[in-house]
Parts: sequence; C-alpha cells; structure tokens
Amino acid sequence: MTDDDPDRSQRGGHDATDATEACCGSDGCDAAAEAASDATGEGTEVRFSVPEMDCSSCAGKVDAALADREGVVATDLRPTTGTAKITYDAERTTRSELVAAVESAGYPVADDGSGGASGDESDAAGGTASVLRSDRAKKTALSGLFLGLGLLVQFGPAGLNGSLVGFAGRELLVADALYLLAVLAGGQVIVRNGYYSAKNLSLDIDFLMSVAILSATGISLVVPDLHFYVEAASLAFLFNVAELLERYSVDRARDSLEELLTLSPDIATVRRATGADGEFERVERPVEAVAVGETVLVEPGEKIPMDGTVVEGSSAVNQAPITGESVPVDKSVGDEVFAGTINEQGFLAVETTAEAGDTTIDRIVELVEDAQANKTEREQFVERFADYYTPAVVAAALAATFVAPVVLGGGWATWFVRGISLLVVACPCAFVISTPVTVVSGVTSAAKNGVLIKGGNHLEAMGEVDAVAFDKTGTLTTGELSVTDVVGLNGNDEADVLQCARAIERRSEHPIGDAIVAHADGRGVDDRDVTDFESITGKGVRADLDGRTHYAGKPGLFADLGFDLDHVHLTGGAAATDGGLASDGSETASDRRSDGGVAVEAARRPCEDRDDCVDLLETVPRLQSAGKTVVLVGTDEEIEGVVAIADEVRPEARRTVERLREQGVGHLVMLTGDNERTARAVAERVGVDDFAADLLPEEKVDRVEALREEYDTVAMVGDGINDAPALATATVGVAMGAAGTDTALETADVALMGDDLSKLPYLHRLARTGNGIIRQNVWGSLLVKAALAVAIPLPFVAVPLWFVVLAGDVGMTTAVTANAMRLARLGPDATNG
Repeated sequence: MTDDDPDRSQRGGHDATDATEACCGSDGCDAAAEAASDATGEGTEVRFSVPEMDCSSCAGKVDAALADREGVVATDLRPTTGTAKITYDAERTTRSELVAAVESAGYPVADDGSGGASGDESDAAGGTASVLRSDRAKKTALSGLFLGLGLLVQFGPAGLNGSLVGFAGRELLVADALYLLAVLAGGQVIVRNGYYSAKNLSLDIDFLMSVAILSATGISLVVPDLHFYVEAASLAFLFNVAELLERYSVDRARDSLEELLTLSPDIATVRRATGADGEFERVERPVEAVAVGETVLVEPGEKIPMDGTVVEGSSAVNQAPITGESVPVDKSVGDEVFAGTINEQGFLAVETTAEAGDTTIDRIVELVEDAQANKTEREQFVERFADYYTPAVVAAALAATFVAPVVLGGGWATWFVRGISLLVVACPCAFVISTPVTVVSGVTSAAKNGVLIKGGNHLEAMGEVDAVAFDKTGTLTTGELSVTDVVGLNGNDEADVLQCARAIERRSEHPIGDAIVAHADGRGVDDRDVTDFESITGKGVRADLDGRTHYAGKPGLFADLGFDLDHVHLTGGAAATDGGLASDGSETASDRRSDGGVAVEAARRPCEDRDDCVDLLETVPRLQSAGKTVVLVGTDEEIEGVVAIADEVRPEARRTVERLREQGVGHLVMLTGDNERTARAVAERVGVDDFAADLLPEEKVDRVEALREEYDTVAMVGDGINDAPALATATVGVAMGAAGTDTALETADVALMGDDLSKLPYLHRLARTGNGIIRQNVWGSLLVKAALAVAIPLPFVAVPLWFVVLAGDVGMTTAVTANAMRLARLGPDATNG
C-alpha cells in the first residue's frame, strides 16, 4: 500500500555505493553511480529503497512498470523490506530511467543507491514514528475530524443539519458537506494510488477502494434522493486507518532488520604511518575507506568496526550480535574478532581481514534480507488463492450492484451498498501480508539470537521436522580432543604421569599428543629435558627423559616390550583423577567421577592379599568402550600410568536431545564416520534413538535419504563443511558454529552462529510457533472474509459498511500483523524447560 508521505525512511546496509557522493540524477551522474554498482554476468545490479512498497500488490505494480522498461534484465522486489534489486543493461537504460519507472507505479524511491537519498528523503525519519508523522496520517486525522463532525451534525441536536446549498433540484446539507470534506481529505491519496493501479492494470485494493469511493460520491451528487456521503466518507477514513496500521506493522518488522544494520559502527579509528620515520598516528575514517590489512584500534566499550585478527592487546569481547551469546569471550593476539561485537575491557589492535560490506555481520544482514525471497508453501498457496479470490468477489460485487436488484428485487440503493461492501471484502491484503510479516519477524528475531535462517521456506520446514540427524564430531561433541582421566601406577602420582607424558609428547605432531601437552600445561606440570625423540609408527613414541628412556603409546606397545598388562599396582589408593570429564547435565553427584576410576574399580584384582592390583586387560577395554583413546606411559622397567583422551560430549547435548523429543520430534539419530565402539558410547550418553558408525560422506547422504523416505521432513545438523552433502540432502540443513565460516553460511539452510547446540530447540520452537501463527492468520482472515462475503448479499442480513471495513480490513489487518509480531518476543530462554 502507498501514501504520499514526505518523511519516508532511507534504508540500506554497507554497500559499496554508500561511499560515493550524492548524485544529482543527471546522465553523467548515472554513469558515475553505475561504476559503483555491482556488475554481474548479466548486467549491472542496483538496489533501490522504496519504503512505500509494502505489499505484494505494490510489488506487482512496480514489476509491471519495470517490465515495460527496455534494458531491464531481472527484478527482485521485496515488499517486506521495501527494497528493489534491479539488474539492467547499462548500455540500454540508466539508473535515473529506472527510478522514473518505479515512481511511475506510484512509489517514490527514497534511496537510489547512488550515495544520497532522492529528493527530500535524505532527512527522512525512518521507522514506525515516521508513519504517524506522515502526510497521509495528517490527512487521515483531518478526514476523521470531518467525518465525526458530520455524524454529530446529522444525528445531534435538531436544527444543526440545515440546507447549505441547492443545485440541480436538490439540497446539500451541512452534514453532507462535512462528509464531502472528509472524502476530499482522505480520498485524495486513495484515488491517486488507484490511478496508478489502473495504469498498471492491477486489480488491487487501491483500485477497488477508489471505485467504491468515487461511485458512492458520484451517485450521491448526481442521483436525487440517494445519499451515500457517509458511506464514502467512512470508506475514505477507515481505509486510510487500515493502511496506516498496516504500514506501521510492516515498519515494525523492518525496524527489527534495521537494528541489525546498526550493529556495526560507521567510523573506525585507524593506525597509519605518518612518514618514513616509522611514526604512526590515529585517524578516524569511514569503514568504507578502510582497506584489508590496515590496523584498527578499539578502546574498551567500543564496537569493533571490521572483521579481523587481533595483533595487539587482549580483552573480553561480547559476541552477542553475531552468536547470540551474552557471555564475553576472551580474545588475545591471533584470535579472530567480528564487526559489531563489543570490546568489554582492554585495548585491542585489529588487522582487518574483510572490507566493509563483506564482514560477517554484513553477510548475515544480506542473507536475512534474502530470506524473504524463498517463499513458504503457505505463502505461495495464499498468493495463488488471491489470484482467483479477488476477481470472483469483484464479479459478485458487480452482480450485486447491477443484477440482484432486477432478479431478486429490493431497493437499488441497498444493493449498491452491498456491492461496495463486497469490493471491500475483495481485498486479500490481510491474509496475503500475514505470512511475509511473520517470516520477517521470525527470521530477524532468530538472527538477533545467533540463529541465521536463510528463507521462509526453511523456517516453515523446520517447524514440521519429524526426524533430526546429528553428526557426532563437532556437533554432539566439542570436536577437540582433551584428557579425561589420569591413573597413576606403581608409585607414580598424577603429576609424575603428566610430567613424563608431556615431555615425550611435546615433540609429537599427533592430536592426541597435543591434547596431553595442553592438559599438562593447564595443570602447571614442570618440564623435563628430552633427548633422542623417536616416533614408533602406529604404536607411539619414545624419548630419553633426564637420560632415562620413556615410552608413551598404545597398550600393544608395552605388550611388545614384555610387560604383563594383567597385573599392575595403583598408586596410593587413588584409583584415578578426573582430567576434566564433561558432564552432560544428567549425572548425579556420585556419577561425576572419572571413567578411569569406574573402570579400575570394576577390573579384576589379580592379587588375593592386596587390593591395589589391577588388570589393564580389563581396564583399558572399559575405557575404550566409553569412547576414549588410552595411552600408557612408562619406562622399559615399569608402567607409570594411564592417560585417557576423548572428544568430549558437549555439556548441552543430552538436554538438547531431550528437549527436541519433548517438543515432538519423533526420531533422533547420530551419523558418524567414527568407529562403532566410540559411536555407541556417545549415542548412549546423549540419548539419541539410533546411531550409524563408520560412514563415509556419501553413506551419510544415503542415510539421510532413507530418513526422508521414512519421516518425510528431516533436519541434518553438522559442521557445514565435511557434512555439506548430507546437509544439502536433508529437508533442512543446520550448520554449527558458522560465525566466521563462509562455507557454512553458504551451504546450510540454517546456521547456528555460536558453537551452542542448545539453540537447536529454540530454532525448532520458533519455527513451530511461526507455522502456528501463519495458520492462525491465514485461516482466521479467510474465515472472516468468507463469512462477510456470504452474509453481505443475503437480503435478511444487514451488514453495515462501517462494520465491513472494520472487520474485513482494519480489524483483520491489525489482528494479523499483531499476531505475527508475537514471534519477535520468543527467545532462547523460553526453551529452557
């Protein structure tokens, strides 16, 4: 819908064109501006901000106007964000001609992408506040005032409604004159928009309301004894109210997206060399003027302006704008940071790795905006239905006006009012707008909470998921090896075991060695001198520590050295120490001891006269059955200890699985390329219904296809890189930890920006709630429209025109959009049982 509001907002992100100077609109300026546009393989792409284009019929008129323009290659019109992306041949048309084409449909271009707003739009106040200050709002208020005065004069004290003027054998009463003023004040913008609809052959609400208002007014002025002034005035006022409410609701949805655009600062403090003497100075520059490789400086409390890598300083950074997690993350030299995140404490110097417009937050905004292009099945159904509904009801209105009085009898005036009422009901706006507003509300709300949904169709599908397949490594587990257990043997305590293991493994390049070294460093274990390091392929490593040969490796290595693995002695009665075993949230306090301790206690005791003897041939398999890798440490004379390493289960994994099951997901399965023993241990720990191990990437695809055959709608959750084929095969592909990962952002349908699996139940609930809201809106509005369409022609039912407008247009539009905005209030906390 449209208005003639001069206070239209300018919208847009960090485009390359933002850095150019404002254009005067001449052909020469067009040429310069086109150089700043995105060149594609098929032509030049520009993006216009058209804030008054806020419904599908509006987009239809703009599309029709552009279709007549020579040189237009493709159009992408998005009424929920008020933007138009146009690809054109720069040799056959110009930017200013495209602006003229859009505006010929009745929709002023607030920003033509040349770096400055069009006309008076540069000072426009954006958002919902501008709707209330618009010219249309003022004219609507004036129209309502005249309508109210007219009703007061007509139905108020006697003597007020006298004759004002006589013409053509009839009188114009004071109330009639006030109603005409109400029509003039409110009807001007409606008729103007109706003209553009007729010009573009669009049978939309603007055209229908223009016909209704002009017909009611014209007949009242021309035909004696027929007075439809109050009907015309009511239509003009109430329809404008409906349009303003709809525009307000759409702008609320747009404002939620606008908040994403304002996350990243426009100005960066850059450290630049002042001359050959090596001196540096701090200069403030627009982010568009900062090149990749330059160093930006970020003080405590400031937002980081660009994606980059920390080259100096350390601090805690709030990454909530990207990941949705409010707990700050420690950052130091070498760590990656994102534009729009907040430096909480210390000073940071950041070397930029992406230009403005290509940062992670920019890509998120772009993908959120693109999400509306992928329409849900319900939205496509509504649009197909509207193609038949509106012409059918218009035909019924014409029949009621011209045929019914002859066939059914009754007053012509009565059937005329019924015909106008049917024209009001013919508008499908309420149920057409219900789905896109809900999608925008849900997608932007999810983005603020660290979940990127790349289309309304994916949001809809996620709410219908019957089965979820999880990858293991990096999804249900952390994807990083860590030490879970250390068992001291033969008089050696934990520190002794870690000291030897760290010294030997420090020169190893194996991930298991890295995990042992990192764990020992965290415990502050002292270093030892290492010489004669040697890797024993497939078995382990050996090295001399302080002149004595030590080994670290598989149990088979020590069996080859001649050790009796079925008989070793524990140290000091302390069976095992927990090396940081992750709790899945389901254990009791007594359960939170190391699996090493459990395995040792359960092992057979070889000696009858002492209780510190342990059979490693039983202990090691028990640890391995828990999904752990076992490393023995010792010399050529004794085994000093056991170290267990595992890819730990995420603390939130079990609760995530439980929550999804509570929310109605019927089947939860884990797919992994890991061995069956490890897969079984993880599957039992997180509580999935089934698992499949030893799978190659193509076999994961086969498994997902089998799930789709059985459960129809399937979500696959993985890392977005190794699992890309399976993600693409699933109905919905969900990538974990996508922040800073271009591949995940591009391949997945949904991306969890933070490395937090607990956002998955939130995503499912958001999608399911969104589907429910869409169903309520579509069927609720259809029922109201259908009830009115049936009741209006019935001779024994009197449906006032004002009620038709309020219930079928104003009230329904308000109810639908208010219901859709409920989705914006649903946050992750709502899923925390």
